[in-house]
Amino acid sequence: MSYSEQKYPLQDETYKTIGLCMEIHRTFGNGLLEIVYKDALEHEFNLNKIPFEREKKYEIEYKGIMLPHHFYADFVVDEKIILEIKASHGIAKDHYAQTINYLAISNCQLGLIVNFGEDSLKDKKIN
Repeated sequence: MSYSEQKYPLQDETYKTIGLCMEIHRTFGNGLLEIVYKDALEHEFNLNKIPFEREKKYEIEYKGIMLPHHFYADFVVDEKIILEIKASHGIAKDHYAQTINYLAISNCQLGLIVNFGEDSLKDKKIN
C-alpha cells in the first residue's frame, strides 16, 4: 500500500500491532490485569521482530526546565507510535487526554489506545 493510499499515518504498522493485540485477546479474553497483556504483547513483538520500547521514559520540559516527574509510555512501536494498553470498561476521556499529551511530548506520529477489558478488543487511533 502506498503512502497516498493510506487513510492515516503508519497504517501498516498499526494494523500489525492491532493484529497482535487481537491474537492476545483471542487467547486470554478480558478480565486480566494490564501487565499480563503487556507481557504477552512484548513477547509477540519479539516473535514478530517488530521494533519497540517498553515503558519508555519521557522527560517533561516546562518553560526551559526539566520537571522532576516524567511519564512512561507503555510501548513505543517503531519509534513512531505511542501504544497505551488498557484493561478497563471502555476507553475514557482521560485515556484520550493522556495519549494526546504523550504524543505532544514524545513527538511520535500516532497514538494508539488498545483496550483488552471488554468482550471484544477495542482500539482508538489519535494523530
